[in-house]
Amino acid sequence: MNKKILQLAIPSIISNITVPLLGLIDVTIVGHLGSAAYIGAIAVGGLLFNIIYWSFGFLRMGTSGMTSQAYGKRDMEEAVNVLVRAVSVGFSVAALLFILQYPIERIAFHLLDTSTEVQRLATIYFRICIWGAPAVLGLYGFVGWFIGMQNSRFPMVIAIVQNVLNICFSLFFVFVCHMKVEGVALGTLLAQYGGLLLAVFLWLRYYKKLTVKLHFKQSLQYPAMRRFFSVNGDIFFRTLCLIAVTAFFTSTGAKHGDVVLAVNTLLMQLFTLFSYIMDGFAYAGEALSGRYIGARNEVLFRRAVRLLFYWGTGLALSFTLLYGIGGEGFLSLLTNNRDVIIEANTYFYWVLAIPLAGFSAFLWDGIFIGATVTRPMLYSMFMAMASFFGIYYMLETNLGNHALWLAFLTYLLLRGLLLAAWFRYSKRFAFGN
Repeated sequence: MNKKILQLAIPSIISNITVPLLGLIDVTIVGHLGSAAYIGAIAVGGLLFNIIYWSFGFLRMGTSGMTSQAYGKRDMEEAVNVLVRAVSVGFSVAALLFILQYPIERIAFHLLDTSTEVQRLATIYFRICIWGAPAVLGLYGFVGWFIGMQNSRFPMVIAIVQNVLNICFSLFFVFVCHMKVEGVALGTLLAQYGGLLLAVFLWLRYYKKLTVKLHFKQSLQYPAMRRFFSVNGDIFFRTLCLIAVTAFFTSTGAKHGDVVLAVNTLLMQLFTLFSYIMDGFAYAGEALSGRYIGARNEVLFRRAVRLLFYWGTGLALSFTLLYGIGGEGFLSLLTNNRDVIIEANTYFYWVLAIPLAGFSAFLWDGIFIGATVTRPMLYSMFMAMASFFGIYYMLETNLGNHALWLAFLTYLLLRGLLLAAWFRYSKRFAFGN
């Protein structure tokens, strides 16, 4: 079982780590074009697309859970049906984004306070990259499906290839064709479609025998689509709550001054690093819990849950020790501003608490997604979000930025505790009576 967990988790971790590289590559290229406005435009455009696509992350998560259950039942026809539904919905959402791109653009840039030049360049970036929506959202379905089929290697390969394509295309358009922000946007766009085409190729190459089970009309029948949207609707609204907390954390830090904003941003990188690791094990939880629930094997399901928490506890303790020993050195790699580093020491103990406070939330999310028991995820996220805002507004006057960190840690801890309680007191959880 430990081997299965690692076989699923490690490729997923590698895939997760490549995610920020796409944005980093773009920023690095435009950083050599001579104007800070180019960097600002890529940052603003990237933020906008992160929010848009993050909102539709259910296309990956819901697909993973439903596919893994079909895999456990050995119902390959239903597994293929889930893929068809996910990709079809992804393409439909992309079409809607095409139609609404102008109002989305206007609302976004009205809310984002940028200079005229940054807005102009970010608009160019947005209007090119929005045409990548079918590739991004369609790929969500394929990635979730591969994970549900107990195959996290293909998503890793796709992520790596996407990065290589992005580097090559962007460098070519910017430095050979002498394009600027539009070259970076075009490079990103082509890399996104390259990733989708690779996913289709891998599916046809290694799952070709399943093509006989493709029945588009049957896949999109009302009862099946209703369940698809029921599961994914919970995940969608849960994601909106998560976005609200993340956006508030960033924007509120800015109210405490530039130094505190910089400190919060840098310290959150330590949380982000930890989250990439834990998400890998959450993906393993999705695949294995769905598989064993589909197979009606409660013994192996319980064992998988137990071992996942052994791994999670060990990693949380390891990261706490790692941050305690080398945290300041890591911050020194990110900035040489002594004021920021000194100020960071004031808040660093909050970061030390993040691994132990947050690891269970990641693991339970994976287990509940695999089980397609998504309503408790929405309820727990809503309650955790409410606690986040409540704690901050009650304590902000006396504690300042410390109230923000206390609220964030409570939010992480409460998510895990609420799901643990639901799991503990549910009668046989997803196995019925």
